[in-house]
Amino acid sequence: MSGLFVPVELAARIERAEVRLSAALGEIAAAHRPETAFVQSIGGGVAVYAGPSSPVNKMIGVGFEGLPSDGELAAIEAKFKARGAPLQAEVSTLADTALGATLSRRGYVLQGFENVLGRRLGATDARPPADPEAFDIRPSDPSDFEAWIDVSVRGFGSPDLQGVPAEAPPEQATLRHVLREFTEAPGYRRYAAWVEGRMAGCASVRLDDGLAQLCGAATLPEFRRRGIQTAFLRRRLADAVAAGCELALVTTQPGSKSQENSQKQGFVLLYSRALLVKPPD
Repeated sequence: MSGLFVPVELAARIERAEVRLSAALGEIAAAHRPETAFVQSIGGGVAVYAGPSSPVNKMIGVGFEGLPSDGELAAIEAKFKARGAPLQAEVSTLADTALGATLSRRGYVLQGFENVLGRRLGATDARPPADPEAFDIRPSDPSDFEAWIDVSVRGFGSPDLQGVPAEAPPEQATLRHVLREFTEAPGYRRYAAWVEGRMAGCASVRLDDGLAQLCGAATLPEFRRRGIQTAFLRRRLADAVAAGCELALVTTQPGSKSQENSQKQGFVLLYSRALLVKPPD
């Protein structure tokens, strides 16, 4: 995809997939915690609150179908304030440019960025190299679910220290809740890496509207630097091609090891999102 021009229409399509994922996660959380969790559409996007300190808490996808009114924003902000939670708006650089100014005027503060990278899928992706004899990548069985959660929590809780420092992962209890609810989202698939009968890593992908959203992969520290992450990627891309997807996506922190690894595998920067946060006070 080197040199690809990303029109607003493509960015809007990607953001709509993110909106559907966030809405699904919010609805799952609301089914478990109806007294606090909620999902609310706003400005073509969605605002979600799933629980205290949940990474699912956000407003995303706004700015492609007109701007929300001050009244609509105030209603969302009041819900987050009532829960003592900051409201993080993830704003695409290809959204309506007036959105950033509107949020800044309302007291949102820029706290960072994230990059959306993409890679066209083709026939070569449908035939990934065989896994090395040292490990095996395969879909995770329902019987492996608890082990998959445990490996995920440990793997994501021990981030790679190379490159720009990553954001601190959520507390283990919160991460377990989030991972369990993620697996209930439509189009979500789980994978595991096995080394001599032991689960060594985990990965996932979500398929939506011809898009393969790479939701994350983690390897236990003692099994890193063996090529497991690359094998996870190739297996997920092959399965995405088989499912009819045309574009794979990954979201990374700018300048991170994750972005470096993704670009080595042919991903290129499509656009960024500004992370604008309004404190509850």
